[in-house]
Amino acid sequence: MEIVVAGRHTEVSPRYRAHLEQKLEKVTLAGPRAQRIDVLVSHEANPRQAGSSERVELTVVDRGPVIRAEACADDRYAALDLALGKLLERLRRTRDRRKDHRNHTPLTPVDVRPPQTPQEPVAVEPSADGAVETTLGDSPVVIREKVHQAQPMTLDDALYEMELVGHDFFLFVDVETAQPAVAYRRRGWSYGVIKLDTPVVSTSGS
Repeated sequence: MEIVVAGRHTEVSPRYRAHLEQKLEKVTLAGPRAQRIDVLVSHEANPRQAGSSERVELTVVDRGPVIRAEACADDRYAALDLALGKLLERLRRTRDRRKDHRNHTPLTPVDVRPPQTPQEPVAVEPSADGAVETTLGDSPVVIREKVHQAQPMTLDDALYEMELVGHDFFLFVDVETAQPAVAYRRRGWSYGVIKLDTPVVSTSGS
């Protein structure tokens, strides 16, 4: 299993990399299908946030849904332990769900890349996690963009994957209607969903 380590606003020492590799051996037991683990270690220099100045983000890439966990602490070793605990729990949930869906036939993946706009970006800066930050013209607004490959899924699967990555929202394509949709967390175990009704554009020229 490949381990890719990156630092944001900080250096990742060889000692910490070795510690990471030793700790992440547990991932191969909980998620034997894991092909790669992306580790992002970041440091917050603001002294007011000293108690959460070290952040560790773990992302497991395999043949199924992306599984992600992150945690903050005043020490990056403690942050790793917290993030790893969350990740292992989500890997166990994924393994149990796969046992219940052994006979499920996978759907054909679709590209949900947004349509290209005629306006060209003035500056594009790739980040450590594969996203790009774009500034248009002289505007102070920075847009962070990341493209994911996706496959149509049910609302139940969308909520499940949203929990795996620990987000409060999840963008997906509804398998029944082929509509783009966003599932989001409300309060407790209450969720909401917003779907887009996109008009069909004729290309016949008539």
